[in-house]
Amino acid sequence: MTDQTKIALITGASRGLGAALAEALAPEYHIVAVARTTGGLEELDDRIKAKGGAATLAPMDIADPNAMATLCRGIHDRWGKVDLWMHTAVHTSALTPAHFVDPKEWAKAVNINATATSVLIPYIAPLLSGSGHAVFFDDPKAGEKFYGIYGATKAAQLALARSWAVETERTGPRVSIVEPAPMPTAVRARFHPGEDREVLTSPADEAARILTLL
Repeated sequence: MTDQTKIALITGASRGLGAALAEALAPEYHIVAVARTTGGLEELDDRIKAKGGAATLAPMDIADPNAMATLCRGIHDRWGKVDLWMHTAVHTSALTPAHFVDPKEWAKAVNINATATSVLIPYIAPLLSGSGHAVFFDDPKAGEKFYGIYGATKAAQLALARSWAVETERTGPRVSIVEPAPMPTAVRARFHPGEDREVLTSPADEAARILTLL
């Protein structure tokens, strides 16, 4: 590795859009892939290596502040920076009426979708400095019936990201928010069981489109 190596940190990289983005960015970037699923990360690593790229696997829970602090310190000590952070990690709560919200499920969604983001931004911002780029992914379900837990916690995440975006317009890092097209991912399958997945955009195609936009 040289100091010129570009580093892409993908949180939620083991499957779906996160994995597709990691593959699309390699080998131009060294990928730091974060997810809880070790098997998924290892499969991703195999695909990245097959393309001539390289990855550092971080089987960690983004909701664990100590683990995220260790991760960011390790990135700092090895490379001193992050050029691109793509935050695809999300907790998808089961669809439920607002008057049947499970407190434990609510707490889990808040922790992963909102609180973890509030921890990650202060940790990663110094690594991005003024020249890096952070990307968040919108899924505007707030206010839709049965999406109370997911919609509210995802909206909280995006509200924080939007504030960060306007706060750093002049100083950097650049902060972008994109809304992916519907994809045949595990996230969507939980919300739309029985849907015809053949008509949806593949994560690989959507990753290519997003990176072209950015």
